[in-house]
Amino acid sequence: MVTVSPRQLALALDHSISFAREDFLAGPSNESALALIERWPDWPAHSVALVGPASSGKSHLAAIWAAEAGARFISARSLETSNLPSTLATGALVVEDAAQDMLDERALFHLLNLAREQDAYVLITASTAPAGWNIGLDDLASRIRALPVVMLAPPDDALLRAVLVKLFADHQLDVDESLIGFLVTRIERSFAAAREIVEALDHEALRQKRPLTRSLAAELLRHEVR
Repeated sequence: MVTVSPRQLALALDHSISFAREDFLAGPSNESALALIERWPDWPAHSVALVGPASSGKSHLAAIWAAEAGARFISARSLETSNLPSTLATGALVVEDAAQDMLDERALFHLLNLAREQDAYVLITASTAPAGWNIGLDDLASRIRALPVVMLAPPDDALLRAVLVKLFADHQLDVDESLIGFLVTRIERSFAAAREIVEALDHEALRQKRPLTRSLAAELLRHEVR
């Protein structure tokens, strides 16, 4: 597999990303996470963690849940003890991009307590499972270990194919099925890699003033692995 990094932009274009439920592409890799989001408020606990690599769908799932639950968003690095009551005012909160090196441990501990006391809900997104974090606050460490976790796995071929089709469509690009099949077998199996190759192909086709073909993709991939 090849990991592709975006090339120099030939033309700066803003391609909007929709986080609507109807635009979420479901498959075996994310079905358990989607099921958790859709069964709310029947969750196994008031606070849960959604874990997966970059561009695996965490933000999209969090947005789906936030729209349903009326949740606010806050980055993990902005969480402070002093702002907890107002942060949890709607009764639902998404804490984004949590990691052990950017946490106010006391603030997170009090947030989890407050959510339970107020019958509120917290969805924590992270790239690694919280149980593996090196937490210094013992009370928080025990809470973290007990936190229900749902994982997002790498996409299978069918889902990766569907993601590529959607990304090209978002760029208003018509591509041949043979190009999609070619890319599925040659890029890293991740949503991030799919997004990067679509961006790179779009930019390179514009730069060279060439149609988007399998031949162009092969040239780009050969260049990237040199």
